[in-house]
Amino acid sequence: MTAKDLSKALNYSISATGNMEGTVTDAYVGDLLSDVMGNASTDSVLITIQAHKNTVAVASLIGCPVIILCNGRSAPADMVEAAESNGITLLETTDTQYKAACRVATLLGSI
Repeated sequence: MTAKDLSKALNYSISATGNMEGTVTDAYVGDLLSDVMGNASTDSVLITIQAHKNTVAVASLIGCPVIILCNGRSAPADMVEAAESNGITLLETTDTQYKAACRVATLLGSI
């Protein structure tokens, strides 16, 4: 599934389009960025509440094409700028991380 397909299906707010053709094959839920670096797989959607540019740096490092900010967190301008420059799609939702993860897993056929 592409980031574009995922974005359309979830209908979350898009803060940064990034590379909408990026492939998504998995998801990882985490707020401790060192844990994300050590455990998230390439092509994962990163589902988090960490709304800062370091989240983008970690996603870029491990090859996550999409970040979903949950619980109504808003991305600050420097995070949006970093996502755009790194080709990462940045989505925002009022959904909890659990609900977002369930929705993504359903779309990816993981449930």
